[in-house]
Order: sequence, then structure tokens, then C-alpha cells
Amino acid sequence: MGSLALIFRSLKVAQTVLALQNRRQKDAALAAVVTAIDANRVDILAANTVDVNNARDGGMKEALVDRLLLTDARIDAILEGIETVIRQPDPIGKVKAGWTLPNGLFIEQTTVPLGVAAIIYESRPNVTADAFSIAYKAGCAILLRGSSAALESNRALVKAIRQGLAKGGGLPDAVALADSGSHDEVDEILSARGFIDVVLPRGGKKLIQHVVNNARVPVIETGEGNCHIYVDSSADISNAVEIIVNAKLQKPGACNSVETILVHRDALAALMPPLATALAGKAELRCDAPVKAAIVAKDNLPAALVLKDAVEEDWETEFLDYILAIKTVETIGEAIEHINKYGTRHSEAILTNDTAAQAEFRQRVDAACVYTNASTRFTDGGEFGFGAELGISTQKFHARGPMGLEALTTIKYLISGSGQTRK
Repeated sequence: MGSLALIFRSLKVAQTVLALQNRRQKDAALAAVVTAIDANRVDILAANTVDVNNARDGGMKEALVDRLLLTDARIDAILEGIETVIRQPDPIGKVKAGWTLPNGLFIEQTTVPLGVAAIIYESRPNVTADAFSIAYKAGCAILLRGSSAALESNRALVKAIRQGLAKGGGLPDAVALADSGSHDEVDEILSARGFIDVVLPRGGKKLIQHVVNNARVPVIETGEGNCHIYVDSSADISNAVEIIVNAKLQKPGACNSVETILVHRDALAALMPPLATALAGKAELRCDAPVKAAIVAKDNLPAALVLKDAVEEDWETEFLDYILAIKTVETIGEAIEHINKYGTRHSEAILTNDTAAQAEFRQRVDAACVYTNASTRFTDGGEFGFGAELGISTQKFHARGPMGLEALTTIKYLISGSGQTRK
């Protein structure tokens, strides 16, 4: 075993102890972590400044720098996320079902911790605190392997987390950071059978595919977000413009930001001029011919408007930038077919006042989260009330969509008898 061998063993030992702790003990430790992060925020922000400056010097685009950036407000959000996790019920020891067999055996289906988790992620230092707090409350130890871009931020956060656990009677060894910066760490984690029970990749397509293709331990796959909004012919246009602008501009580097708009032909003339005006100077529009014609038909277009012809590659691209692809469709069926072909099973939305269209879209679109008349930006553990999240699962087993506490639990069957033997 390589450089992480001692960390693997330490996490496994800590997890066996953590699995036996009750809610009061876990919540007290998490509360102490909140206090420690708050007390160390100056050092955390200073470390983050180093990472942000290095990222900009290295040419990272601003939409991705924003994912890396920490501020006082974002640290406040991290603390609120942990506090929300504290307020949630303990997911461990819940009896999900119970029944008695004809032979008198009583079977209980109960929840237990999944074990030792590892999360491999890019930028987003908030993930460090989010993933830790969910894992700890779920009775799991966790190995954090962030990207080199956020290395100093993650070191400062994990230092504060471990300090809080020590002061709050918790288990500091239940969390560790792989911080050598070597890419060999990733493959070592992926090969750690017997030590790592599950690995969660969170980042771009290249990272996720590497983990899925090379892991020798179970993986919960979090996917890229090539998200769509379909504007139906019955949509409220003023609401549609507001929703699309929010879904694209509020945080374009997020996996739940919209990348492609599909517009019913009958909605083009009403939607495209005000939408183009709202996005002028804020996002580049890559349009098919009918969309472009609907925009240029209007006089006095803003000088800052950037229009380009869409190409096939645009439909399959997660831009994570101030770029929006727009395509015309003749029917809702064509929109659904496009989404199911190019989408990443993440978050999709329909804007409509037609209940039949809503029902068809919800039933036929294959995605973890399907919205009606709302921005895709709400696909987030915090927004869903989980406080924090491990990521957005786009697979179809164990966990799907924003992953909170339940994602790091599994099932144990407890069978009680009175001397039964099988014939």
C-alpha cells in the first residue's frame, strides 16, 4: 500500500468507534466544529486568497474562480449548513420496516453507517465542510481529496474541523485530507479495497470518468450538468425570461446552471427579443437559424449582444461559463427527445401553463430532478433542506439527486427468533 496507508487504517479504526456514538455525541462534536470554523475564519479566508490568486495567475476563467472563492457570507453559509445537519434526525438505527414470518421469526430492516467514504472533488472548498458534516452525522469516517487549486483552503478548513472535533469530544481521526498534491493519490484511493467502502467523484467529466473507469471500490457517481429548459408554447414569457436569466447567470460555474434552452416555435417571437436583451453583455448566445431570426427581427438590439451560430457540439457541452445554447423545437416530444439524447440526467425544466404538457415532460424526461416553472439552480442539498450535500447523483441506484445523510447509510437486517431451525 502507498502513501495513504496510515490514513486508511486510522479512518477505519475511527469509523468503528464513530458508528457506536449516539446523536447527542455526534451533534455536540459538530457544534464544536461550527465554533472552530467561525473562530478560524480569518486564517481560512487568508488561505483561500492564496488559492484564488494562484488560480487567476494560472488563467482559470472567472466562472470557475467563483466556485473556488470563499467570503464571509459563504463561510456563514457553510456554518448554517452544518447547523442544519445537526438539526436533522440521526439517520442511523432507524427501523425502516419490520415483519413476522409464519415460523415466528421477527425481521427488522435497520439503517447503519456505510463505513469509510472518500470524496474526490474539484475547487469548491465548501464541499470540504459539507461532505465532512454529512459523513460524521451518518457515522462514517471520510477521506477528502480536493483539487490542487483549493489545497490551502482545504488544509485550513480541515485543520479547523479537527480542532473542533477535539474540543467537542469528537473523533478527529474520522476526517482526513489527502494533501500531497500528487495525482497518484487518486488511484491509491480507488484501489483501497477493504479500507474505503465508497468513493464519490465530484467535478468535471474527465474526473468522473476516470473514477468510474478505474475504481476497484464502489462508486456513487455524481454527474456533469448539461441542463436544459424547455419553453412551451403556453409559457408565461415574462416569467420565462426571469427564470432563464437566473438559471444561466446566478452561478454559471455550477453543475445545475442551464446550458441549453429549447424553445417551441410558437414561442420564439415573444420570447427571444426580451431574452436576448436581458442577456446582452452578460452571456454569449449560440443559436440555431430560427432563434437568430427571431432576435434580429427586432430593431435597436443592444450593442453588447453577442450572437453566434450554434453547432452540434454546443448541444452536448457543459459550458460552465457565460454561454447559452438555444434551439428551436416543433413539439414537446422533440424537446424531450433532445434532452434524453444530450442531457446528463441531472436537472431539466419545463416552462408551461399546460397541465398535459407538464405531465408528459415529467413522465418522459430521464433526470434526477425535473422542474416545472422554476430555475434549475435549486438542485442543491441546501435548497432541498438537507443543510449540505455530498453532490448530485445522476445514477439510478442507491442514491439519486442531491445526496444528504441517507446517501451514506445502508441496511442491516436484525432477525429475532425463539429457537427456530430450518427444515
